[in-house]
Amino acid sequence: MESIRGEVDHKANKAGGLASVLALATANPPNVVYQDDFPDYYFRVTKNEHRVDLKEKLKRICEKSMIKKRHFFLNEEKLKENPNLCSFMDQASLNTRHDIVVEEVPKLGEKAAVKALEEWGRPRSDITHIIFCSTGGVDLPGADYRIINLLGLSPSTKRVMLYSQGCFAGGTVLRIAKDLAENNENARVLIVCAELTVISFRGSADDDEHFDNLVGQAIFADGAAVLVIGAKPIPGVETPFFEIVSTDQYILPESDGFIGGHLREVGLTIYLHNEVPSTIGKHIEKTLVKAFSPLGISDWNSLFLITHPGGRAILDKIEEKLKLKPEKMRATRHVLSEYGNMWSPCVFFIMDEMRKHSAAQGKCTAGEGLEWGVLHGLGPGITVETVVLRALPLHGLANIGN
Repeated sequence: MESIRGEVDHKANKAGGLASVLALATANPPNVVYQDDFPDYYFRVTKNEHRVDLKEKLKRICEKSMIKKRHFFLNEEKLKENPNLCSFMDQASLNTRHDIVVEEVPKLGEKAAVKALEEWGRPRSDITHIIFCSTGGVDLPGADYRIINLLGLSPSTKRVMLYSQGCFAGGTVLRIAKDLAENNENARVLIVCAELTVISFRGSADDDEHFDNLVGQAIFADGAAVLVIGAKPIPGVETPFFEIVSTDQYILPESDGFIGGHLREVGLTIYLHNEVPSTIGKHIEKTLVKAFSPLGISDWNSLFLITHPGGRAILDKIEEKLKLKPEKMRATRHVLSEYGNMWSPCVFFIMDEMRKHSAAQGKCTAGEGLEWGVLHGLGPGITVETVVLRALPLHGLANIGN
């Protein structure tokens, strides 16, 4: 591996060294819907099969999405029990949505956390901080409190709860975890990102003007990811595979109102502007120049990329703007195909896919054999989180379970 450019600068004044990813696991609800079947499924469960024209529109969206299948907590049985979730604007549905999400988001997070903590290998009592991120389920106390009890963590675990950040939040939690790990001696931070589309699932409108809703129903899905973050890994005990070198957040110019949502009595309504892909494509290189100029890197094909899979058109525009080789987006497109857009956990599904694929292919690092890479969180604002990662040598990762 080549010498580490900029290592001295980035490690200066870091009492415990750079924060590293020490463990990672993912989880999904068991219910799977294949994208080819989704239009028929969606209009059947929402009792809108008579809207033939809208179904044809949804079929075209699904065909272009590059998504093969998605996981959902909601299934036909649960929707029959809660028919108000299937209307477009049922003002009595928020209580139903909220009750489900408050209960089930921590459980899905727990499912991934158990696997991540097992991979980490140290006692759960050694977790010092938790960052929990979810779009829905605001309650007092929140999901951060609930998962501490579910996992049996120390009651002195310091908590950070993030609600309603959206798709860029995978980068946000790494930014916060880096600060906690590097500025608190012996800190071990548990990141939990868990998302359920219960808060936003709804039927189609009475007209065909709400195209945003159809797009959202066609691409969003449920999932959770959990990481353990810490500085100064214990040799022979902890196995780091990515270092978090630097982080940044940037609101794209002229993008106000392009991605957003409103939480109302009807649940979370999402709006998506049709210029989102072109706007991200136009500005994405600026984030890379700022992040990698200190390292003397300007060849984007020399990096591994973990890019939030907001949708096929977004990935196509980024690939075109950065002149990327097709293989650079392999892990991202794989996760989009197999899971859809799961909001904040997505980038960690990609990270997990990348390290496992790297090990299976006999690569020397978790970043597909490359040393330097970038994680991009993309979401409401339009907000871009940019995280510079350094991939570490692989040590026995080939047998990590799913």
